[in-house]
Amino acid sequence: MKIQFISSEVFPFAKTGGLADVIGALPLALSKRGHKCSIILPFYRCVQKGSFSQKPVKKTIPINFNGKEEKFTLHFLKEGNVDVYFIENNTFFDRDYLYGTPQGDYPDNALRFGFFSRAVIQAISHHIGKQDILHCNDWQTGLIPLYIKLFHKEDEKFANTKVLFTIHNTAYQGLFEKSVMSELDIPEELFTFDKLEFWGKLSFIKSGLIYSNALSTVSEGYAREILTEEFGCGLDGLFRTRKENLFGIVNGVDYAIWDPESDEFIAKKYNKGNLRDKELCKKDLLKTLGMKYEPERPLCGMITRLAEQKGIDIISEAMDGMLRIGVDFVLLGFGDEKYNNIFKELASKHKDRVGVKIAFDNALAHKIEAGCDMFLMPSRYEPCGLNQLYSLKYATVPVVRAIGGLDDTVEDFDRLTRKGNGFKFKNATKKDLLGSLEKAVSVYKDKELWNTLLENGLSCDYSWDSSAEKYEELYKKI
Repeated sequence: MKIQFISSEVFPFAKTGGLADVIGALPLALSKRGHKCSIILPFYRCVQKGSFSQKPVKKTIPINFNGKEEKFTLHFLKEGNVDVYFIENNTFFDRDYLYGTPQGDYPDNALRFGFFSRAVIQAISHHIGKQDILHCNDWQTGLIPLYIKLFHKEDEKFANTKVLFTIHNTAYQGLFEKSVMSELDIPEELFTFDKLEFWGKLSFIKSGLIYSNALSTVSEGYAREILTEEFGCGLDGLFRTRKENLFGIVNGVDYAIWDPESDEFIAKKYNKGNLRDKELCKKDLLKTLGMKYEPERPLCGMITRLAEQKGIDIISEAMDGMLRIGVDFVLLGFGDEKYNNIFKELASKHKDRVGVKIAFDNALAHKIEAGCDMFLMPSRYEPCGLNQLYSLKYATVPVVRAIGGLDDTVEDFDRLTRKGNGFKFKNATKKDLLGSLEKAVSVYKDKELWNTLLENGLSCDYSWDSSAEKYEELYKKI
């Protein structure tokens, strides 16, 4: 099949979160299964400044948008067997950030990603060629199936093309004022509750949900959860109407990047047969963050956006209890200024036992996965989660809330049966988190039990091969 992936971010070119990792890896896995895969994303400033080998293949392509003629340049490079295309328009994409500054979203994001959607369709129609599947991802691509119906009904390039729309996080919906519809060339009669209107706003994600042939999300658990009022973010009714065309496929891990046996960022490479060297990674991580090494104390890590969705407020409330239980703690992340400051203060107050870096730091992320004994994910909701999967590969035990993809991929360890690969707790509360952490610490102190737990985690395989096979089946189905 010819499969065109469309995304607002793709690793290694532009990344703010897990979406980029997924679209960086899934096309490569599918290409190994014999499919012709290509990716298209905006030509951001970070791509321009990156050391990539892209070349313009078509300059100044005209497109009618917002009542006037806009232009874009199409760039191209080869990543393995995958073709990667970039849409260049400096007015919309030559900026320091992908979606907004630390002060907030760019006010013209509707136009930016409306233009991107129109340009993608133009590029496929006139330059890239006919596709069997358009695989759109998140609200930034939600207008694509609508634009095809509005402006390309007679275009034979799209006559038999099917659209799969994947929701990576239902909370991010692309909501804008109704007034922008005319600038996006969308007829006003579509502004109704059963079409694009959502509580008085234009909704990009609703466009993707309504006009695509099928929907998917990034775990089976999350696919069930978004049918409910608690997790549907106001869209649960729409999800229920499309239930027969909604599928959950858990994300995979790119083990070419996340594997302690080949990881260039960690102090000492190690593998299943030689976990002793993991302790050297722990020492190196503690030294990097200016903390004291205490071999009897387990080290817990987090790599996260500092937002309440991730349960970061629970961690801040539970910190004194965590230290009393006997764990040390490291955190890498950036987010709400309130929590940036809270965790800086905690690190300052507990210098030897709490290490914090408020930043994006890929090398330190690898060091944390390798150097920690446990990895915490107390999320209020988690569509899939990737760090618990990385942790299993690095013999770092996940301690997670039983939600979404975390619940799908982590099995609570049972001391009697010796089955399970981590620890889970039910409620997003300090009490439940500390209870689960106490269980983990008690197993940590029993080295034989702990080694059994590590072996269970290391035997898990979350490579993209299995997920790619499921996507292949879904493409064929639609």
